[in-house]
Amino acid sequence: MKKYVYFFGNGKAEGSGSMKELLGGKGAGLAEMTNLGIPVPPGFTITTEACIEYYNNNKQYPEGMWEQALEALKRLEETVGKKFGDPKNPLLVSVRSGARVSMPGMMDTVLNLGLNDETVKGLAEVSNNERFAYDSYRRFIQMFSDVVLGIEHGKFERILDKVKEEKGVKYDTDLDAEDFKKVVDLYKKLVEQELGKPFPQDTMEQLKLAINAVFDSWNNQRAITYRKINKIPDNWGTAVNIVAMVFGNMGNDSGTGVAFTRNPSTGEKEFFGEFLINAQGEDVVAGIRTPEPIAKLKEEMPEVFKQLEEVYKKLETHYKDMQDIEFTVEKGKLYLLQTRSGKRTARAAVKIAYDMYKEGLIDKKTAVLRVKPEQVDQLLHPMIDPNEKYEVLAKGLPASPGAAVGKVVFTAEDAEIWAEKGEDVILVRNETSPEDIGGMNAAKGILTATGGMTSHAAVVARGMGKTCVAGCGAIKIDEEKKQFEVDGKVIKEGDYITINGSTGEVILGKVKLIMPELSGEFAEILKWADEFRKLGVRTNADTPKDSQVARDFGAEGIGLCRTEHMFFEGDRIDAVREMILSDTEEGRRKALEKIKPYQKEDFIGIFKVMDGLPVTIRLLDPPLHEFLPHTDEDIEKVSKASGIPADKLKAKVEELKEFNPMLGHRGCRLGITYPEVYEMQVYAIMEAACECKKEGVDVKPEIMIPLVGHYKELAILKEMVDRVAKEVMESYGVNIDYLVGTMIELPRAALTADEVAQYAEFFSFGTNDLTQTTLGLSRDDSGKFLPLYVEKGIYKEDPFVSLDQSGVGQLVEMGVKKGRSTRPELKTGICGEHGGDPDSIFFCHKIGLNYVSCSPYRVPVARLAAAHAALLEEN
Repeated sequence: MKKYVYFFGNGKAEGSGSMKELLGGKGAGLAEMTNLGIPVPPGFTITTEACIEYYNNNKQYPEGMWEQALEALKRLEETVGKKFGDPKNPLLVSVRSGARVSMPGMMDTVLNLGLNDETVKGLAEVSNNERFAYDSYRRFIQMFSDVVLGIEHGKFERILDKVKEEKGVKYDTDLDAEDFKKVVDLYKKLVEQELGKPFPQDTMEQLKLAINAVFDSWNNQRAITYRKINKIPDNWGTAVNIVAMVFGNMGNDSGTGVAFTRNPSTGEKEFFGEFLINAQGEDVVAGIRTPEPIAKLKEEMPEVFKQLEEVYKKLETHYKDMQDIEFTVEKGKLYLLQTRSGKRTARAAVKIAYDMYKEGLIDKKTAVLRVKPEQVDQLLHPMIDPNEKYEVLAKGLPASPGAAVGKVVFTAEDAEIWAEKGEDVILVRNETSPEDIGGMNAAKGILTATGGMTSHAAVVARGMGKTCVAGCGAIKIDEEKKQFEVDGKVIKEGDYITINGSTGEVILGKVKLIMPELSGEFAEILKWADEFRKLGVRTNADTPKDSQVARDFGAEGIGLCRTEHMFFEGDRIDAVREMILSDTEEGRRKALEKIKPYQKEDFIGIFKVMDGLPVTIRLLDPPLHEFLPHTDEDIEKVSKASGIPADKLKAKVEELKEFNPMLGHRGCRLGITYPEVYEMQVYAIMEAACECKKEGVDVKPEIMIPLVGHYKELAILKEMVDRVAKEVMESYGVNIDYLVGTMIELPRAALTADEVAQYAEFFSFGTNDLTQTTLGLSRDDSGKFLPLYVEKGIYKEDPFVSLDQSGVGQLVEMGVKKGRSTRPELKTGICGEHGGDPDSIFFCHKIGLNYVSCSPYRVPVARLAAAHAALLEEN
């Protein structure tokens, strides 16, 4: 029979740290710590396979699982010398989820399970602490009712607040045994009122219901949202960990904490964390009470702290990575409840990887693999301009770095709705809960009034790369009025604030942000990445300024310079419109002569910045109507400015109107019908190149013809390019090495790539348009329904964000193979948005492209992703 349950205890575990897929991260960590001789309360893990079977089996346990669990429970009773459900000496357990990758707070946990009206008396007797027993019972009823019975935990909180209010105290720790008995009675009444039946007293029924609830929580809304954001497969399932309870709420010699072996925000090599005296684990992560920094534990419990230090160092050396640990102290005795690789900001990931390499803990390849390409964006997060003057409203904890500006909203739903309308928002909450995951993802930043550096908001924000300020106690939030108050100032929904996740400052109004630069350790890690990657990384840039930014970030050339962007600048647009409105070739040429000097000047600027590197310049691509005014008001304005009669403008707009301009008169079709337009651009490119070369600049122009569908289009236009280039080079007496290639953005071009390659010296796959034309999806209109397609799993991800590998990807792969069958040395790259997406970059590496091209700020992401692709292929 299949083994579904793995036991650990007495210094020996049936599982190990390498069994994450089966035991989940938490179960594998508990097994490994047990085997390492670290003090862990005994227990057993029900595997992820059992969860998958449970779902496949119409929510019934797989055969043998329950019997194996009962057997393990018996072993657990023998190990701890207590009996589950025994009114005299009861064993209590925690029931916790554990996916194979960390999903903090997304799934469910039940603590103190096994308590009922009888066992609570036994617990009071055995512990000689009635207050502790009834505190544990009220916690169990609240947690079980919330997680398993579906009664909103806020209803219990309100009862507890009322009891504290009546007694005139602020904290739960100020209540005594009699108060908690009263709370328990009120809680039980609430359950009966809500469900029409009493709170379950049968401990076996409690256990079964809790296991089901953990399995079911794999598919709760917040877990689904988290998986989607973090690209975690839906079919992994969660393990269930059933562990003997150890109690941090037994008095002032007990407590609980969460800690990291290094600082998860900065990466500094310091023990970093928080703890609460006389509390249970949920109190720390839920942000209900604001905890003490871990350093204070040294004063309160020096022996425990010393032991904890030994344990954390042992764990970090063993795992060779920064660990996130949970611990409980029961009457002065330390227990570890969890260890896992800690979630960290990108800045911390870089520092930890760099330091661990320097310390000899890991090698260079591992260091590069430790920094996730998706995270790198965070390092390029905006920061507050140091020259700005601003008013600080309040200060909280710097929970996740960077700075964010946005309008205040008070619910996760509002954050999603506002963000969808294009608003930048800051989500302000007393404390976020796992249900807020969608709103946290949509917001630019998160601000909470309670909670510490290890609260839900802090951990999740760091993992997402969102700016977060936590535990800002000075702000008083009124959710009903949708406002918060600080020192008499009222900030309403929709008002702007700025938060600085690196200092904890909450600032009134909008503050100017600036982009950071690559430096120190990160630049070093990117250099290591460059040693391993095989893919080149270029940038999409249309101005000297963007080109410089990209070059500073390590771009190896320009993969896409869009010439049409240059047409919209200043006075040029007037000459462009004059050209479009002209009915004769002569008139068009006259107008184009006015544009040429501008184009040439642009190219000179870019060539100088990119000295020694290739620059791929795409000739005019969009349909001409894009350059004309469309509303009556704009037509009038342009008519006045240009002296062109309004009716003539209107008639031309009508004439150029197309039902489907994306598939209309654009790209090389313009070059075929109006060769003078492309001629002017080639003159500008080649004259700029010749002038630069004369000044000693090493120019490498690559002229790209867009939207080719038939090799004959390219044959005609290449002949024109070569003719103009020859003429210009002869007139300057200079020789330029230039290439002529095409952008593959139509399925026909990919299907006939062997024919196209007769005339193309390079292919650049324009995957934005290739996605549109292959999937028959308009990028601009599909936003209305694409999210639903992703939700229903039709597409794994938005195909405009991450390349549709089995559809569009096949065309790219075919294009490369067919093109190289004609021209073996054919240079290939992609220049759509996908060039900066790590998953798409992995695919580009796999099919043997020469380079990817992406926006300037994605260049570091692409460099790292290309290295990961090469390194993971080796493993």
